[in-house]
Amino acid sequence: MQLMNVLQKITKSKLVAVIRADSSEEAIEYSEACIRGGITSIELTYTTPQVETAITYLSQQYSHTLIGAGTVLDENTAKMAIYSGAKFIVSPGFNMETATLCNLYQILYIPGCTTVTEMTTALSAGCSLIKLFPGGIYGPESIKQFKAPLPQLSIMPSGGVDLNNIEDWFSSGAAVVGVGGSLLKGSMNSIENRAKNFVSKVSKT
Repeated sequence: MQLMNVLQKITKSKLVAVIRADSSEEAIEYSEACIRGGITSIELTYTTPQVETAITYLSQQYSHTLIGAGTVLDENTAKMAIYSGAKFIVSPGFNMETATLCNLYQILYIPGCTTVTEMTTALSAGCSLIKLFPGGIYGPESIKQFKAPLPQLSIMPSGGVDLNNIEDWFSSGAAVVGVGGSLLKGSMNSIENRAKNFVSKVSKT
């Protein structure tokens, strides 16, 4: 799947489930609950043990769902994730070597940035979507401030997004949101139902 197709699909869905788990098995269970709830973009973080097992399994089983890798800190980890089937790569910060590798393989790279300097560096490196992380520290209004000098920015806040403020993020200019802690609570049925609520809210923005 080409980079632009992945970007368009994520932007259209407006929602990425960020999966942090204690095992690859748990990551798969969380992901499947989110998929049943209608979420079509899943980010599996490298803080999860043996996460590549989950990336490979989900990529093979759910071809219509975008499976990506998160908390990718370096190019070697990015390469392993891509070989495991990841369709996009997300980092908590910007890493030039990872950006170069992803450009080479035509894989969407979404780096975490918190300053205009970091954002312009990421844009210059070919990044089409910027992760604002941790979003909760900055709040929805910050997006307008970042986009004032950089109107071409597409921003994905991650961290601090929940059902109560998700509409505020979009009204402030978010292109996509990443949702993790506020989504992955309780039983798998609870997660599935919460995913449905997130998808419903996003569809109205």
